[in-house]
Amino acid sequence: MKISQTKWDTSSGWVNKTGGALPGAQLALVFGSTALLKRADLMADIHTHNPQALLFGCSTAGEISGVEVTDDTLIVTAVEFAHTPLRVATVNLSQVSGSDQAGEDLARALPLALPDGDPLNHVMVLSDGLKTNGSQLVAALAKQLPPTVVVTGGLAGDGARFAETVVLSEGAARPDMVVAVGFYGNRLCVGYSGFGGWDSFGPERLITKSRGNVLYELDGQSALALYKKYLGAQAKDLPGSGLLFPLSLRINPGQTGVVRTILSVNEAEQSLTFAGDVPEGAYARLMMANFDRLIDGAGEAAKSSKVAGAVTGPQLAVLISCVGRKLVLKQRVEEEVEAVRNALEAGTVLAGFYSYGEISPFSSGSKSELHNQTMTVIHFTER
Repeated sequence: MKISQTKWDTSSGWVNKTGGALPGAQLALVFGSTALLKRADLMADIHTHNPQALLFGCSTAGEISGVEVTDDTLIVTAVEFAHTPLRVATVNLSQVSGSDQAGEDLARALPLALPDGDPLNHVMVLSDGLKTNGSQLVAALAKQLPPTVVVTGGLAGDGARFAETVVLSEGAARPDMVVAVGFYGNRLCVGYSGFGGWDSFGPERLITKSRGNVLYELDGQSALALYKKYLGAQAKDLPGSGLLFPLSLRINPGQTGVVRTILSVNEAEQSLTFAGDVPEGAYARLMMANFDRLIDGAGEAAKSSKVAGAVTGPQLAVLISCVGRKLVLKQRVEEEVEAVRNALEAGTVLAGFYSYGEISPFSSGSKSELHNQTMTVIHFTER
């Protein structure tokens, strides 16, 4: 596996960050702002320098390259695999009945094995960040795929604007898209993990009325009114300020809680829409930031993502962290990326983005699911 990374910004244009040209690269990870991804001239540059590559990427709430976190840039990470064929599947959300059907259609479009016998090893998915129920998408994908195939990825971002997200499909940036890449063969090693680091506060409340990812009532009270009460003066900045106070959900006693982040509010319905399901009967509790634990959690995710038995050599770590973490950490945001760097082997190339949702198991052996407010690390190397 060979890796090359370049960056574009308005002041310097295209700058090589690591590695030389890879005209034979089969995959180019492309992360950047919505506006830049929609620029035809920049996309043409990426096509020219990666003529054989599948362009796989999305809009972000911040781009990660090395230990640098930037806004309004394009980060292109080209990967030339030695032993790993790829296949791609796409779904337009406006043409299906919902996120669950999108997941089923994506899984069915990816062959379980190639004609030469190479089996499906791993699936990575990127989705529109505003119109996707991430938990339904992941559950449907996992249901259709073999239990040995893990799903990772994330929901596209749009800074703290929540206006429009795009995903690259057939080489162009488009809204409403969900794109999955299948990695094939037994020589690719993929590790993965996600950690949070938030602290819970206030009483645990029962979800008494919800539908899918829309929350109406907690303990029989208006969820939006209750949320505003806790946010105080910051309530006027919803949904953006809701990123600073996510919900922790648990359904069964002793269960590891999952975190949910607000995508939008509906004043008329007094409801909150989250990135994933908030089922009736579950228990919810507000969370707030603990700076040191957020940074330590990023390092723990990196440590857990390392693949046992993987050979030393070029390695790639894809980092998908939540926009809420970035807003909380502010000028300290690069510290969580540095924590990942320090936990991985020297020379590992870091690429990634700040998202509206992260997709991964918590650790090896657990199931894939949607997370919010985690640092998720997906670690690739070839034997």
